[in-house]
Order: sequence, then C-alpha cells, then structure tokens
Amino acid sequence: MALRKIFTDDAPCLYKTAKPVTEFNERLHTLLDDMKDTMYNAEGVGLAAPQVGVLRRVFVIDVGNGPVEFINPKIISTGGVQGGYEGCLSFPERRGYVERPNCVVIRAFDRYGNTFELKGEELMARALLHENDHLDGKVYLRLVKEPPEGFKE
Repeated sequence: MALRKIFTDDAPCLYKTAKPVTEFNERLHTLLDDMKDTMYNAEGVGLAAPQVGVLRRVFVIDVGNGPVEFINPKIISTGGVQGGYEGCLSFPERRGYVERPNCVVIRAFDRYGNTFELKGEELMARALLHENDHLDGKVYLRLVKEPPEGFKE
C-alpha cells in the first residue's frame, strides 16, 4: 500500500466526471487500499478517486466506525436537512457552511462486485454526499453559504 498525492485547488481532475468501474480486480483493490491509507494519513473522513487523480467512480469513508468502500455508488433517496461546516482534503485550510440532507440511502458495489445498500445519517450522510459529488466533478465550495443567524457548530 502506498500514499497517493491528493490533488488540490485548480487541479483539473477535481472538476471532471468520473467513469464507472468495469473491472473488479487487483488494480481496484490496490487503489482502494491506497486511498484508505492516504485518507487516514491526511486525517480525513472520506476520499474520492478523482482527488488522487483517478477518474473512476470510487470513494472511501470512515466516520469512526471503520472504513467503507463504495464503487459505482448511486444515491437512492435523501431526507431531512442538516447544516454544518465542511472541509475537504483537496481544499486544505478552507471550510464553509453547507446544508445537505440529513439522511441518505446509497447503493454501491464492494471491491468484489457485490451490491450493497447503506443508510447514512448526520455525519455519514454528509460524507456520502460530499464524496459522491466529487465523482461528478462537483466540489463543496459551490454549496457554501452563510450560516443561519445564531448557528453554533
């Protein structure tokens, strides 16, 4: 396993749409393992393949319950609203207030090509949506707005 470079700011790979994974092989497993190592080394809770220069629909998340790998994810449903400050490993030293759904159901493949569904709430929902946006070339900075009056983190 190796640490990969996390692309930042104006890197073109951050603004392009990732392609679906078609082969569930050792190369994919190496990418997933490297992404987890890179995410932990950078003290993040999520990392998408475009952030390390790989335009494939893959991301990893660990919000404190162990890592989960998502390949070719699809958002099935969302509900509720939450607001909070977000940051991103591709935009170090920056944060902004973003409103997102509070509950998300996502369907994806694991590293072996098995389909699974996961329901995420609160931080997990935020992380799922943030990382999924990366796969479509969208970054959280486009969603930043002023927090409501009296909002405390």
